[in-house]
Amino acid sequence: MRFEPVSTDPRGQQPAPTSTAPPLPPANGWHQPWPGSPPAPATAPAAEAPPRPRVDFQAVRDLRRQLTERLTLWQRGREFTVDEEDTERARLAVAVVAEYADSVRRAGTPMPAGEERLLLDQVTAELVGLGRLQTLLVDDTIEEVHILGCDQVRITRHGGGVDWGEPIADSDAELVEILQAAARRAGATERSLSTSKPTLDLQLPDGSRLAAVFLVSHRPYAVIRKHNTLDVSLDDIAGSRADLDEMIDPLLRDFLRASMRAGLNIMVAGLAGAGKTTVIRALMSEIAPDEPYVLLEESRELLPARRQARHRAVMSFEAREGHGERGLDGRPAGEVTIADLIPVSLRMGVLRIIVGEVRSREIVPMLQAMTTSRGSMCTIHARTPAGVGERIVELALAHGREMTVDQARRMAANALDLIVYVTVEDETAIGGRKHRFVSHVEEVIGASDNGRITTTTVFGPGPDGRAVPRHLPERVRDQLLRVGYDARLLTRWVEAGTGAWRRPRQTRLARR
Repeated sequence: MRFEPVSTDPRGQQPAPTSTAPPLPPANGWHQPWPGSPPAPATAPAAEAPPRPRVDFQAVRDLRRQLTERLTLWQRGREFTVDEEDTERARLAVAVVAEYADSVRRAGTPMPAGEERLLLDQVTAELVGLGRLQTLLVDDTIEEVHILGCDQVRITRHGGGVDWGEPIADSDAELVEILQAAARRAGATERSLSTSKPTLDLQLPDGSRLAAVFLVSHRPYAVIRKHNTLDVSLDDIAGSRADLDEMIDPLLRDFLRASMRAGLNIMVAGLAGAGKTTVIRALMSEIAPDEPYVLLEESRELLPARRQARHRAVMSFEAREGHGERGLDGRPAGEVTIADLIPVSLRMGVLRIIVGEVRSREIVPMLQAMTTSRGSMCTIHARTPAGVGERIVELALAHGREMTVDQARRMAANALDLIVYVTVEDETAIGGRKHRFVSHVEEVIGASDNGRITTTTVFGPGPDGRAVPRHLPERVRDQLLRVGYDARLLTRWVEAGTGAWRRPRQTRLARR
């Protein structure tokens, strides 16, 4: 199966799409609507985005100073709680911005309501140290931001558009100060960006993920990956929400829902930015509200506040960076890793452990925990579905000299029930967008005589690359039957080689 761009120029470059291009043809016979599903909505022509208001950052700094002075006067000589201080800060921020807007109107240049609201957000952000980063966090059209020094801001938007934003700071030194301020406010565990720790990984207040580096790079660099789907369900990613990619079809939705009820151990794999976190969040929505489970993360991103209110019994742990001299084991003082937290999790009286991402030697205690638990999950980076097993081995060998390739494979074969692979196809270079979908669900059968991990492809790529039923599950069939799911329902879909995707995939690549 080859992928070819719709057309190329003689130099092999992709031309920019034009409005005169013919419409994409429908898929050839593979699309079968799920019984009872609504018809796919007609695709409306893309509306041109309205111009975004600009922010006067000199005015922002002046208003921040006024706000700081007024808040200091209010604090002087009184006792107050944190909530009372936050309430007063918000009230004063509204007041100083409203006064500024009135003065601008009296000068004969009325300020639109949207611009006044943006100014209020920016003044508040300056006060808490986020600075101009806040303008990016409040923009729901943004998917990813690459900050390449203070004056180069590359923005990727939902739908595939790419543009360059305003400078994020007046100098690289100011950019570093903004990043350091964000690190100091990063949740319950201490984070830092300093000469001894030139890298940073944290969650921003809106749930976005920030990674940054300086000193060891030519200029300070940072990447923000926004998570606009903090609260998502299997139904949502199965096409019921128009603002989300259709990542699974109803057949796969029902299979994954039954797998969660049956307590199967699931590993979600894929490239960075493929949507692994979104899939894990959707799977977590199937956990009963009163079921206790442990959630382990390097930095919190899987559990938004509203989900924690619904899952009242969840115990959320976060790794902690070390900030001191290294001990005899070579680790900085105070460091607590995911690998350290997994044994603690096993003593918390839960059957389900979820790890946001395994990226190093914590893969071994994670697999060991899975062999004594049910319904545990984790994510892992892997280039291809076939490469997941070798990626597990690669990480397991970092655990120590006592670990062998054969031992790592057998451990994975005993611990895992399903491997869900999420594919991302990026067509932004040819005027398209990123397509994210589940392409494979592999059932782990066990280890073969030569030590290899044996799997069965329960769902595999259909004509357009998205997962369709391929084989009936074997080892986990009885577990699924116990929770009322009869895998034989997939038989006719396996024979037909089709899935139940609601909408055709609008790709700019021609498949042969």
